[in-house]
Amino acid sequence: MNAKVKKITAATMILMSSLVLASCGFGGHSSSSKDYTTTGSGGGNYQGVIQNGRYKTSKARGINVSQNDNQYNLKSFENGLTQVSKRVFSPKSYIFQEGQYLDTSTLEDWLGRKTKNNPSGLNPAEGKRSNPNPIYIQQIEEQDYMEESGNSMKLKGMTIGIGINSEYNYKKKDDGPSFTKKISDAEVKRQGEIAAAKVLKRVRQKSGVGDIPIVIALYKQAPDDSLVGGSFFAYSKNSGSTISGWHQLNYKTVVLPKASGTTSSTGSASQTDNDSFSNFKSQIQSFFPNLSGVTAQAQYKNGQLNGMHITVTTQFYSQSEIASFTQYIARAAKKYLPNGIPIDIRIQSDSEMQAIVYRDAGSDTFRTHILTSY
Repeated sequence: MNAKVKKITAATMILMSSLVLASCGFGGHSSSSKDYTTTGSGGGNYQGVIQNGRYKTSKARGINVSQNDNQYNLKSFENGLTQVSKRVFSPKSYIFQEGQYLDTSTLEDWLGRKTKNNPSGLNPAEGKRSNPNPIYIQQIEEQDYMEESGNSMKLKGMTIGIGINSEYNYKKKDDGPSFTKKISDAEVKRQGEIAAAKVLKRVRQKSGVGDIPIVIALYKQAPDDSLVGGSFFAYSKNSGSTISGWHQLNYKTVVLPKASGTTSSTGSASQTDNDSFSNFKSQIQSFFPNLSGVTAQAQYKNGQLNGMHITVTTQFYSQSEIASFTQYIARAAKKYLPNGIPIDIRIQSDSEMQAIVYRDAGSDTFRTHILTSY
């Protein structure tokens, strides 16, 4: 398997940046004497940084090893990293800024294999092609946390997420079959901790970082064929150049509805959640039979449902049908889906996004937005 480092496409970059802006809300601080503005905060989310009228994007947005064919990993990695950051850097006290200290060139080298020409590679040399060493470290992302200081902002904290593969895919010959090496949980943990120690030391040496607290978070990648992303399993808050210890995390993402006869490690509550979603699914399928699929990714924290992403794939394209169906989904979601958690429902065809229904945490109202085609 080709293990070169790649970038997420420009379209994905724009989408991710827009999602960050949307989650923060608009209309924050503004002053002609300041060299920046912020997006404003809301719903327990961070304010983001706008400089010279533009959202300040990462210097290394979307760098990851090209093996990563599971887009769910990319989404859950970024969303999960922000949730880990909130444990240390409160949105009430800190302003979020995308990473400015680790650039594209640096992360491409770090995510590569360690060779004579790339001594900073965090992944081992390939070894024998017939039985290669795995690519362990899949992706790295930096988040900066700022405080206002006069007419500018000052770096006060940083979070670094490290994604570790749970399997490695490779070919012994270019035109030969693919093979997969499973990587045990113990090895995922060990390789993550080894990489974390190196990354922390290197980041601490970057000009301008100083002695701020640096959080390192470890993420286990889901396999390529998984219908859900991976999850963060540990983090460390560090004041120096060495890892001070690890705090364990208990996050899990599961697909709903569960296949009959399967069990879930999230606990007994997940059966109730599965029943609620199954009722919701049956209701909308009976109302609109022209559906290709209705699935959900349910996120659990310490065994309790913490959020839900639902995808409804349609086979119809009429604008009036989409409008009617979207309103019906909003009513069915309020009636059948669990209360108190954030939920988003994407309504889409095989070729385009058609509408979205969503509810924020703590709210009992679902909002809708229909994407009109011209």
